[in-house]
Amino acid sequence: MRVFENHESIVRGYIRSFPTIFQNAKGAKIANEQGNEYIDFFAGAGTLNYGHNNQKATDAMIAYLQTDGIIHGLDMATSAKKAFIEKFIGTILQPRNMDYKLQFTGPTGTNAVETALKLARLVKGRSNIVSFTNGYHGLSQGSLSVTGNNFYRDESHISRSNVTFIPYDNYLGDDINSLMIFRKFLEDNSSGLDAPAAVILETVQGEGGINVASKKWLQGIEALCREFDMLLIVDDIQVGNGRTGDFFSFEFADITPDIITLSKSIGGGLPMALVLLKPELDQWKPGEHTGTFRGNNLAFIASTELLSYWDNDDLSNAITYKENILRSKLEEIASRYKGYNIDVRGRGLVYGFEIVNDNSAAGEISAKAFELGLIIETCGSNGQVVKFLPPLTIDEETLQSGLALFEQAVDEIMAQKQNRLKEEF
Repeated sequence: MRVFENHESIVRGYIRSFPTIFQNAKGAKIANEQGNEYIDFFAGAGTLNYGHNNQKATDAMIAYLQTDGIIHGLDMATSAKKAFIEKFIGTILQPRNMDYKLQFTGPTGTNAVETALKLARLVKGRSNIVSFTNGYHGLSQGSLSVTGNNFYRDESHISRSNVTFIPYDNYLGDDINSLMIFRKFLEDNSSGLDAPAAVILETVQGEGGINVASKKWLQGIEALCREFDMLLIVDDIQVGNGRTGDFFSFEFADITPDIITLSKSIGGGLPMALVLLKPELDQWKPGEHTGTFRGNNLAFIASTELLSYWDNDDLSNAITYKENILRSKLEEIASRYKGYNIDVRGRGLVYGFEIVNDNSAAGEISAKAFELGLIIETCGSNGQVVKFLPPLTIDEETLQSGLALFEQAVDEIMAQKQNRLKEEF
Protein backbone atom coordinates (compact mmCIF):
# COMPACT_ATOMS: atom_id res chain seq x y z
CA MET A 1 0.00 0.00 0.00
CA ARG A 2 3.05 2.25 0.28
CA VAL A 3 2.80 3.55 -3.30
CA PHE A 4 -0.64 4.98 -2.52
CA GLU A 5 0.47 6.47 0.79
CA ASN A 6 3.50 8.11 -0.83
CA HIS A 7 2.00 9.36 -4.06
CA GLU A 8 -1.79 9.61 -3.88
CA SER A 9 -3.49 12.61 -2.30
CA ILE A 10 -4.47 12.39 1.34
CA VAL A 11 -8.05 13.03 0.19
CA ARG A 12 -8.41 9.33 -0.65
CA GLY A 13 -11.23 7.77 1.35
CA TYR A 14 -12.48 4.23 0.74
CA ILE A 15 -8.93 2.90 0.52
CA ARG A 16 -8.69 3.65 4.25
CA SER A 17 -11.76 1.57 5.05
CA PHE A 18 -10.74 -1.32 2.81
CA PRO A 19 -6.90 -1.36 2.95
CA THR A 20 -5.93 -3.92 0.35
CA ILE A 21 -5.11 -3.87 -3.35
CA PHE A 22 -8.00 -5.30 -5.35
CA GLN A 23 -7.34 -7.02 -8.65
CA ASN A 24 -10.31 -9.04 -9.93
CA ALA A 25 -14.07 -9.01 -9.50
CA LYS A 26 -17.09 -10.87 -10.79
CA GLY A 27 -20.72 -10.56 -9.80
CA ALA A 28 -20.92 -9.90 -6.06
CA LYS A 29 -17.33 -10.92 -5.27
CA ILE A 30 -14.03 -9.08 -5.45
CA ALA A 31 -10.50 -10.42 -4.86
CA ASN A 32 -7.21 -8.79 -3.93
CA GLU A 33 -3.71 -9.38 -5.31
CA GLN A 34 -3.17 -12.25 -2.88
CA GLY A 35 -6.30 -14.02 -4.15
CA ASN A 36 -8.31 -13.38 -0.99
CA GLU A 37 -11.99 -13.10 -1.90
CA TYR A 38 -14.52 -10.70 -0.42
CA ILE A 39 -18.30 -10.57 -0.72
CA ASP A 40 -19.24 -7.10 -1.92
CA PHE A 41 -22.14 -5.37 -0.14
CA PHE A 42 -20.78 -2.00 -1.31
CA ALA A 43 -21.16 -2.33 -5.10
CA GLY A 44 -19.27 0.82 -5.95
CA ALA A 45 -21.54 2.90 -3.71
CA GLY A 46 -24.46 1.84 -5.89
CA THR A 47 -22.66 1.94 -9.25
CA LEU A 48 -22.62 -1.83 -9.74
CA ASN A 49 -26.29 -2.74 -9.41
CA TYR A 50 -25.76 -5.42 -12.06
CA GLY A 51 -22.57 -6.75 -10.45
CA HIS A 52 -18.89 -6.57 -11.30
CA ASN A 53 -18.02 -7.36 -14.91
CA ASN A 54 -21.53 -8.34 -15.90
CA GLN A 55 -21.04 -10.75 -18.78
CA LYS A 56 -23.72 -9.18 -20.98
CA ALA A 57 -22.04 -5.79 -20.78
CA THR A 58 -18.51 -7.18 -21.08
CA ASP A 59 -19.27 -9.16 -24.23
CA ALA A 60 -21.02 -6.18 -25.84
CA MET A 61 -18.16 -3.78 -25.03
CA ILE A 62 -15.50 -6.16 -26.35
CA ALA A 63 -17.42 -6.63 -29.58
CA TYR A 64 -17.85 -2.86 -29.96
CA LEU A 65 -14.15 -2.16 -29.36
CA GLN A 66 -13.14 -4.80 -31.88
CA THR A 67 -15.10 -2.96 -34.59
CA ASP A 68 -13.37 0.34 -33.76
CA GLY A 69 -16.64 1.79 -32.53
CA ILE A 70 -16.72 5.46 -31.54
CA ILE A 71 -15.46 5.93 -27.97
CA HIS A 72 -15.46 9.71 -27.69
CA GLY A 73 -17.91 11.76 -29.71
CA LEU A 74 -18.84 14.81 -27.58
CA ASP A 75 -22.59 15.12 -28.19
CA MET A 76 -22.48 14.07 -31.83
CA ALA A 77 -24.82 11.39 -33.08
CA THR A 78 -23.41 7.87 -32.86
CA SER A 79 -24.85 4.45 -33.38
CA ALA A 80 -24.15 3.60 -29.74
CA LYS A 81 -26.08 6.62 -28.49
CA LYS A 82 -28.95 5.90 -30.87
CA ALA A 83 -29.24 2.32 -29.60
CA PHE A 84 -29.18 3.47 -25.98
CA ILE A 85 -31.85 6.14 -26.50
CA GLU A 86 -34.14 3.72 -28.31
CA LYS A 87 -33.66 1.05 -25.64
CA PHE A 88 -34.17 3.47 -22.74
CA ILE A 89 -37.33 4.95 -24.23
CA GLY A 90 -38.76 1.60 -25.31
CA THR A 91 -37.93 -0.36 -22.17
CA ILE A 92 -38.06 2.23 -19.38
CA LEU A 93 -40.09 5.29 -20.34
CA GLN A 94 -42.86 4.11 -22.65
CA PRO A 95 -44.09 1.18 -20.49
CA ARG A 96 -44.40 3.66 -17.60
CA ASN A 97 -46.18 6.28 -19.75
CA MET A 98 -43.35 8.72 -19.01
CA ASP A 99 -42.60 11.57 -21.42
CA TYR A 100 -39.14 13.05 -20.88
CA LYS A 101 -36.35 14.50 -22.96
CA LEU A 102 -32.89 13.03 -22.34
CA GLN A 103 -29.93 15.30 -21.62
CA PHE A 104 -26.47 13.77 -21.43
CA THR A 105 -24.27 15.68 -19.03
CA GLY A 106 -20.73 15.28 -17.78
CA PRO A 107 -20.14 11.69 -16.64
CA THR A 108 -20.73 11.90 -12.89
CA GLY A 109 -23.77 12.27 -10.67
CA THR A 110 -22.82 15.72 -9.50
CA ASN A 111 -22.75 16.86 -13.15
CA ALA A 112 -26.37 15.75 -13.49
CA VAL A 113 -27.36 17.60 -10.31
CA GLU A 114 -25.57 20.78 -11.40
CA THR A 115 -27.44 20.58 -14.71
CA ALA A 116 -30.80 20.09 -13.01
CA LEU A 117 -30.28 23.06 -10.67
CA LYS A 118 -29.10 25.31 -13.49
CA LEU A 119 -32.04 24.36 -15.69
CA ALA A 120 -34.60 24.89 -12.91
CA ARG A 121 -33.26 28.37 -12.26
CA LEU A 122 -33.21 29.16 -15.97
CA VAL A 123 -36.80 28.02 -16.51
CA LYS A 124 -38.30 29.65 -13.42
CA GLY A 125 -36.19 32.79 -13.38
CA ARG A 126 -35.65 32.32 -9.65
CA SER A 127 -32.51 31.27 -7.83
CA ASN A 128 -33.63 29.67 -4.56
CA ILE A 129 -33.69 25.88 -4.23
CA VAL A 130 -35.24 23.86 -1.40
CA SER A 131 -33.30 20.85 -0.20
CA PHE A 132 -33.71 18.65 2.87
CA THR A 133 -31.92 17.80 6.06
CA ASN A 134 -29.43 14.96 5.57
CA GLY A 135 -29.65 15.30 1.80
CA TYR A 136 -26.62 14.40 -0.32
CA HIS A 137 -26.33 15.45 -3.96
CA GLY A 138 -22.62 15.58 -4.79
CA LEU A 139 -19.46 17.51 -4.07
CA SER A 140 -19.10 20.10 -6.81
CA GLN A 141 -20.05 23.61 -5.73
CA GLY A 142 -23.70 23.73 -6.77
CA SER A 143 -24.37 20.19 -5.57
CA LEU A 144 -22.61 20.96 -2.28
CA SER A 145 -24.96 23.84 -1.69
CA VAL A 146 -27.90 21.40 -1.55
CA THR A 147 -25.97 18.79 0.46
CA GLY A 148 -26.63 18.86 4.19
CA ASN A 149 -23.61 17.21 5.83
CA ASN A 150 -21.45 19.89 7.45
CA PHE A 151 -18.29 17.83 6.86
CA TYR A 152 -18.37 18.87 3.19
CA ARG A 153 -19.64 22.43 3.62
CA ASP A 154 -16.51 24.44 4.41
CA GLU A 155 -16.87 28.16 3.76
CA SER A 156 -13.78 28.12 1.54
CA HIS A 157 -15.32 26.00 -1.20
CA ILE A 158 -19.08 26.41 -1.09
CA SER A 159 -21.65 29.09 -1.72
CA ARG A 160 -24.26 28.84 1.01
CA SER A 161 -26.67 31.28 -0.65
CA ASN A 162 -29.83 30.52 -2.61
CA VAL A 163 -30.61 27.24 -0.82
CA THR A 164 -33.10 26.64 1.98
CA PHE A 165 -33.14 23.42 4.00
CA ILE A 166 -36.44 21.96 5.19
CA PRO A 167 -36.93 18.95 7.53
CA TYR A 168 -37.08 15.63 5.65
CA ASP A 169 -39.84 13.12 6.31
CA ASN A 170 -39.79 12.10 9.99
CA TYR A 171 -36.69 14.21 10.71
CA LEU A 172 -38.49 15.80 13.65
CA GLY A 173 -40.18 12.59 14.78
CA ASP A 174 -43.55 10.98 14.23
CA ASP A 175 -45.53 13.76 15.91
CA ILE A 176 -44.37 16.68 13.73
CA ASN A 177 -45.51 17.04 10.13
CA SER A 178 -42.68 18.56 8.10
CA LEU A 179 -45.07 19.15 5.20
CA MET A 180 -47.01 21.60 7.34
CA ILE A 181 -43.77 23.39 8.24
CA PHE A 182 -42.86 23.67 4.56
CA ARG A 183 -46.34 24.96 3.70
CA LYS A 184 -46.18 27.55 6.46
CA PHE A 185 -42.85 28.82 5.15
CA LEU A 186 -44.26 29.09 1.63
CA GLU A 187 -47.42 30.88 2.72
CA ASP A 188 -45.81 33.38 5.08
CA ASN A 189 -44.26 36.35 3.26
CA SER A 190 -42.08 36.99 6.31
CA SER A 191 -40.73 33.44 6.69
CA GLY A 192 -37.51 34.36 4.96
CA LEU A 193 -38.00 31.64 2.36
CA ASP A 194 -37.45 33.18 -1.06
CA ALA A 195 -39.82 31.72 -3.65
CA PRO A 196 -38.07 28.52 -4.77
CA ALA A 197 -37.39 27.58 -8.35
CA ALA A 198 -37.31 23.92 -7.39
CA VAL A 199 -37.28 21.28 -4.69
CA ILE A 200 -34.62 18.55 -4.84
CA LEU A 201 -34.91 15.29 -2.89
CA GLU A 202 -33.96 11.63 -2.64
CA THR A 203 -36.79 9.19 -1.93
CA VAL A 204 -34.33 7.23 0.20
CA GLN A 205 -31.45 9.29 1.55
CA GLY A 206 -28.44 7.07 0.93
CA GLU A 207 -25.41 8.94 2.26
CA GLY A 208 -27.69 10.71 4.76
CA GLY A 209 -28.37 7.51 6.69
CA ILE A 210 -30.93 5.41 4.75
CA ASN A 211 -33.82 7.69 5.63
CA VAL A 212 -36.92 6.47 3.81
CA ALA A 213 -39.62 8.87 2.66
CA SER A 214 -43.21 7.68 2.79
CA LYS A 215 -45.61 7.67 -0.13
CA LYS A 216 -47.79 10.22 1.66
CA TRP A 217 -44.89 12.60 2.24
CA LEU A 218 -43.65 12.38 -1.35
CA GLN A 219 -47.14 13.02 -2.68
CA GLY A 220 -47.42 15.98 -0.30
CA ILE A 221 -44.16 17.45 -1.60
CA GLU A 222 -45.35 17.06 -5.19
CA ALA A 223 -48.65 18.78 -4.32
CA LEU A 224 -46.79 21.72 -2.78
CA CYS A 225 -44.62 22.00 -5.89
CA ARG A 226 -47.68 22.22 -8.10
CA GLU A 227 -49.48 24.67 -5.83
CA PHE A 228 -46.54 27.03 -5.41
CA ASP A 229 -45.06 26.80 -8.91
CA MET A 230 -41.88 24.92 -7.99
CA LEU A 231 -40.19 22.23 -10.06
CA LEU A 232 -39.74 18.82 -8.45
CA ILE A 233 -36.29 17.30 -8.95
CA VAL A 234 -35.81 13.69 -7.84
CA ASP A 235 -32.18 12.69 -7.41
CA ASP A 236 -32.27 8.99 -8.33
CA ILE A 237 -28.53 8.65 -8.77
CA GLN A 238 -27.94 6.12 -5.98
CA VAL A 239 -31.36 4.65 -5.24
CA GLY A 240 -32.68 4.55 -8.81
CA ASN A 241 -31.71 2.04 -11.50
CA GLY A 242 -33.72 -0.66 -9.71
CA ARG A 243 -32.19 -0.28 -6.26
CA THR A 244 -35.59 -0.07 -4.51
CA GLY A 245 -37.25 -2.73 -6.67
CA ASP A 246 -38.76 -0.54 -9.38
CA PHE A 247 -36.50 1.07 -11.95
CA PHE A 248 -37.24 4.52 -10.50
CA SER A 249 -37.38 4.81 -6.73
CA PHE A 250 -40.43 7.10 -6.82
CA GLU A 251 -42.72 4.81 -8.81
CA PHE A 252 -44.39 3.40 -5.69
CA ALA A 253 -45.54 6.90 -4.72
CA ASP A 254 -47.29 7.64 -8.04
CA ILE A 255 -45.58 11.00 -8.45
CA THR A 256 -44.24 12.62 -11.62
CA PRO A 257 -41.03 14.60 -11.13
CA ASP A 258 -40.29 17.47 -13.48
CA ILE A 259 -36.60 16.53 -13.58
CA ILE A 260 -34.85 13.25 -12.72
CA THR A 261 -31.12 12.79 -12.30
CA LEU A 262 -29.49 9.44 -13.02
CA SER A 263 -25.89 8.27 -12.84
CA LYS A 264 -23.96 5.48 -11.07
CA SER A 265 -25.51 2.23 -12.37
CA ILE A 266 -27.06 3.80 -15.48
CA GLY A 267 -23.63 3.42 -17.11
CA GLY A 268 -23.26 -0.23 -16.22
CA GLY A 269 -20.19 0.51 -14.12
CA LEU A 270 -18.75 3.08 -16.53
CA PRO A 271 -18.98 6.88 -16.09
CA MET A 272 -22.28 8.20 -17.37
CA ALA A 273 -24.90 10.65 -16.18
CA LEU A 274 -28.31 11.54 -17.51
CA VAL A 275 -30.96 14.16 -16.81
CA LEU A 276 -34.58 13.45 -17.70
CA LEU A 277 -36.65 16.59 -18.15
CA LYS A 278 -40.21 17.24 -19.14
CA PRO A 279 -40.30 18.42 -22.77
CA GLU A 280 -41.63 21.87 -21.90
CA LEU A 281 -38.59 22.46 -19.67
CA ASP A 282 -36.14 21.91 -22.52
CA GLN A 283 -35.42 25.62 -22.86
CA TRP A 284 -31.65 25.52 -23.37
CA LYS A 285 -30.00 27.34 -26.23
CA PRO A 286 -27.86 24.96 -28.32
CA GLY A 287 -24.53 24.52 -26.57
CA GLU A 288 -25.63 26.49 -23.49
CA HIS A 289 -24.67 23.66 -21.14
CA THR A 290 -21.93 21.40 -22.43
CA GLY A 291 -19.06 19.16 -21.36
CA THR A 292 -16.25 17.28 -23.08
CA PHE A 293 -17.44 13.88 -21.86
CA ARG A 294 -21.19 14.30 -22.17
CA GLY A 295 -21.57 11.08 -24.13
CA ASN A 296 -19.63 8.00 -23.05
CA ASN A 297 -20.24 5.68 -25.96
CA LEU A 298 -18.78 2.63 -24.24
CA ALA A 299 -21.19 3.24 -21.36
CA PHE A 300 -24.02 3.47 -23.89
CA ILE A 301 -23.08 0.01 -25.14
CA ALA A 302 -22.94 -1.48 -21.63
CA SER A 303 -26.14 0.21 -20.49
CA THR A 304 -28.11 -0.84 -23.56
CA GLU A 305 -27.34 -4.47 -22.75
CA LEU A 306 -28.07 -4.13 -19.03
CA LEU A 307 -31.41 -2.41 -19.60
CA SER A 308 -32.59 -5.78 -20.89
CA TYR A 309 -32.98 -6.76 -17.22
CA TRP A 310 -36.08 -4.53 -17.35
CA ASP A 311 -37.71 -6.22 -20.34
CA ASN A 312 -39.85 -8.11 -17.80
CA ASP A 313 -40.53 -8.18 -14.04
CA ASP A 314 -38.05 -10.92 -13.16
CA LEU A 315 -35.45 -8.61 -11.63
CA SER A 316 -38.03 -6.61 -9.67
CA ASN A 317 -39.50 -9.82 -8.26
CA ALA A 318 -36.04 -11.09 -7.37
CA ILE A 319 -35.23 -7.83 -5.55
CA THR A 320 -38.43 -8.17 -3.51
CA TYR A 321 -37.54 -11.76 -2.65
CA LYS A 322 -34.01 -10.85 -1.60
CA GLU A 323 -35.23 -7.82 0.35
CA ASN A 324 -37.29 -10.15 2.54
CA ILE A 325 -34.18 -12.23 3.24
CA LEU A 326 -32.12 -9.14 4.03
CA ARG A 327 -34.70 -7.46 6.26
CA SER A 328 -35.56 -10.65 8.14
CA LYS A 329 -31.92 -11.35 8.93
CA LEU A 330 -31.19 -7.80 10.05
CA GLU A 331 -34.27 -7.73 12.27
CA GLU A 332 -33.28 -11.09 13.74
CA ILE A 333 -29.82 -9.76 14.61
CA ALA A 334 -31.29 -6.55 16.04
CA SER A 335 -33.71 -8.49 18.24
CA ARG A 336 -30.78 -10.06 20.11
CA TYR A 337 -29.47 -6.65 21.19
CA LYS A 338 -32.60 -4.83 22.34
CA GLY A 339 -30.67 -2.82 24.91
CA TYR A 340 -28.81 -1.08 22.11
CA ASN A 341 -31.91 0.30 20.33
CA ILE A 342 -31.06 -0.94 16.84
CA ASP A 343 -33.05 0.47 13.93
CA VAL A 344 -33.39 -1.45 10.66
CA ARG A 345 -34.77 0.50 7.72
CA GLY A 346 -34.73 0.60 3.93
CA ARG A 347 -36.45 -0.36 0.68
CA GLY A 348 -35.52 -2.95 -1.91
CA LEU A 349 -31.81 -3.68 -1.60
CA VAL A 350 -30.75 -0.47 0.12
CA TYR A 351 -30.86 -0.93 3.90
CA GLY A 352 -29.45 0.64 7.01
CA PHE A 353 -28.55 -0.95 10.34
CA GLU A 354 -28.15 1.72 13.03
CA ILE A 355 -27.22 1.21 16.66
CA VAL A 356 -28.95 4.39 17.76
CA ASN A 357 -27.24 4.92 21.10
CA ASP A 358 -23.70 4.07 19.91
CA ASN A 359 -22.34 6.14 17.01
CA SER A 360 -19.02 4.30 16.94
CA ALA A 361 -20.47 0.83 16.46
CA ALA A 362 -21.15 1.05 12.71
CA GLY A 363 -17.54 1.85 11.85
CA GLU A 364 -16.28 -0.91 14.12
CA ILE A 365 -18.68 -3.43 12.56
CA SER A 366 -17.65 -2.39 9.04
CA ALA A 367 -13.96 -2.82 9.90
CA LYS A 368 -14.56 -6.22 11.50
CA ALA A 369 -16.65 -7.34 8.52
CA PHE A 370 -13.77 -6.48 6.20
CA GLU A 371 -11.43 -8.61 8.32
CA LEU A 372 -13.89 -11.49 7.90
CA GLY A 373 -14.27 -11.08 4.13
CA LEU A 374 -17.21 -8.71 3.67
CA ILE A 375 -17.05 -5.22 2.17
CA ILE A 376 -19.72 -2.95 3.59
CA GLU A 377 -19.63 0.79 4.19
CA THR A 378 -21.21 3.23 6.63
CA CYS A 379 -23.31 6.34 6.11
CA GLY A 380 -25.19 8.98 8.09
CA SER A 381 -24.17 12.34 9.51
CA ASN A 382 -21.72 10.67 11.90
CA GLY A 383 -21.08 7.43 9.99
CA GLN A 384 -23.42 5.77 12.47
CA VAL A 385 -25.35 3.56 10.02
CA VAL A 386 -24.10 0.37 8.37
CA LYS A 387 -25.21 0.59 4.75
CA PHE A 388 -26.25 -2.41 2.66
CA LEU A 389 -25.89 -2.01 -1.13
CA PRO A 390 -25.32 -5.50 -2.57
CA PRO A 391 -25.58 -5.93 -6.34
CA LEU A 392 -29.19 -6.44 -7.38
CA THR A 393 -28.12 -9.57 -9.25
CA ILE A 394 -26.50 -11.20 -6.22
CA ASP A 395 -27.45 -14.86 -5.91
CA GLU A 396 -29.24 -16.05 -2.78
CA GLU A 397 -26.35 -18.20 -1.56
CA THR A 398 -23.87 -15.30 -1.71
CA LEU A 399 -26.38 -12.98 -0.04
CA GLN A 400 -26.84 -15.44 2.80
CA SER A 401 -23.09 -15.93 3.14
CA GLY A 402 -22.54 -12.18 3.32
CA LEU A 403 -25.23 -11.81 5.95
CA ALA A 404 -23.61 -14.57 7.98
CA LEU A 405 -20.33 -12.64 7.92
CA PHE A 406 -22.13 -9.47 8.93
CA GLU A 407 -23.80 -11.30 11.80
CA GLN A 408 -20.42 -12.59 12.97
CA ALA A 409 -18.98 -9.08 12.82
CA VAL A 410 -21.88 -7.68 14.88
CA ASP A 411 -21.59 -10.45 17.47
CA GLU A 412 -17.85 -9.95 17.87
CA ILE A 413 -18.09 -6.16 18.21
CA MET A 414 -21.00 -6.40 20.63
CA ALA A 415 -19.12 -8.92 22.74
CA GLN A 416 -16.17 -6.55 22.91
CA LYS A 417 -18.43 -3.68 23.97
CA GLN A 418 -20.12 -5.75 26.64
CA ASN A 419 -16.77 -6.90 28.00
CA ARG A 420 -15.57 -3.31 28.21
CA LEU A 421 -18.71 -2.36 30.12
CA LYS A 422 -18.10 -5.19 32.59
CA GLU A 423 -14.53 -4.05 33.11
CA GLU A 424 -15.66 -0.47 33.77
CA PHE A 425 -17.99 -1.63 36.51
